[in-house]
Amino acid sequence: MLAIHAAMVRRHARAASRLLAAGGFALMLAGCYQTNQSESAYPTDYRERHPINLKEGDRRVEVFLGRNRGGLNPAQRADVLSFAQLWRREATSGIVIDVPQGGPTDHAAADSMREVYSILAASGVPRDAVYIRNYRPSSTTLASIKINYSKLTAEAGPCGQWPYNLGPGQDASYSENRPYYNLGCASQRNFAAMLDNPADLVQPRGEQPAYSGRRSVAIDKFRKGESPSGTYTGYDTGKISSIGK
Repeated sequence: MLAIHAAMVRRHARAASRLLAAGGFALMLAGCYQTNQSESAYPTDYRERHPINLKEGDRRVEVFLGRNRGGLNPAQRADVLSFAQLWRREATSGIVIDVPQGGPTDHAAADSMREVYSILAASGVPRDAVYIRNYRPSSTTLASIKINYSKLTAEAGPCGQWPYNLGPGQDASYSENRPYYNLGCASQRNFAAMLDNPADLVQPRGEQPAYSGRRSVAIDKFRKGESPSGTYTGYDTGKISSIGK
């Protein structure tokens, strides 16, 4: 009887140990599941869901050519001049010009390139910063001189992605009352498009010296005890008519 009782106790002990091991394994799986579920939920802040990224883009202007006309028209001269001025301020590379060759617009392209060179030189673009490439124009499209350079750009998106259901569901975006995934994407994309200098998102610009002329005038008025903001001449000085006085 003692032997039978001891065997039963050992069997119960082994069963209990197996149950404990299974319970611990289940708890480990539950912890992994909870961790994965929390990591898969998207951030609440729209700036983390749709960050603005700095990339290298390009700016391009095209000078369309005709068969029987050489040189640039006034609108094309203005486009090339604006392009050259922007290159000095925002370019991260030299200027690459693709010139059509081997078609009926070769003479017009040569005349137009002389004006392009003169405008770039007058705008302060060095000659060694300009690289010329030739390409064969298509017979079905209008040939053009393509002028471009690389620049720093800011971009967010793409927008319009809906990875989570807006209606009732079992995901965290509904049960935790999170903002929907696409919220804020358009605002971030528009803000990135309006940036004058994308590098301002990373670091401030260098300070420029103060305007010494105006500063000297203000300090001189302060020394004399005068108001540096100017002289008050009356509330109605700017009126055109004296009717009502």
